[in-house]
Amino acid sequence: MEWLGDNLWLAWLVLALVLIAIEAATVDFVFVMLFGGALVGAAAAAVGAPVMLQVLLAVGVALLLIGVVRPIVKRQFTDPAASADIGSAALTGRTARVLETVTETDGRVRLAGETWSARVPDDDPPCEPGAEVTVLSIDGATAVVTLKT
Repeated sequence: MEWLGDNLWLAWLVLALVLIAIEAATVDFVFVMLFGGALVGAAAAAVGAPVMLQVLLAVGVALLLIGVVRPIVKRQFTDPAASADIGSAALTGRTARVLETVTETDGRVRLAGETWSARVPDDDPPCEPGAEVTVLSIDGATAVVTLKT
């Protein structure tokens, strides 16, 4: 027990690791804020602060993080506008180069450094190899393209 009293910072670090493991399983941004509080408690213990001060600092920082930082982080991860520039939505409007003739049913284009299956919308003319096209949308794993104007 005396060893624990001399190395309370280590207990705080173990608590921090447990909290971050729980956060990895839940991904709700609560336990990562508690993790931040536990790290502050570990730092306070490492510099020799009394136990009561360690607890107050850990709880205060955790509450501050939950009240201020968590809403900002949660908004960033749940806001559709913030994530519009990732995934297939980021490819819409980009320029691609035709590798194989693109028709209403088949074709290949080089888009963002990768080869994509492609097609043109119904009643659009085919796009010949070497032509630059604009991506109208992504339909599954197929880029819907039209000749660049």
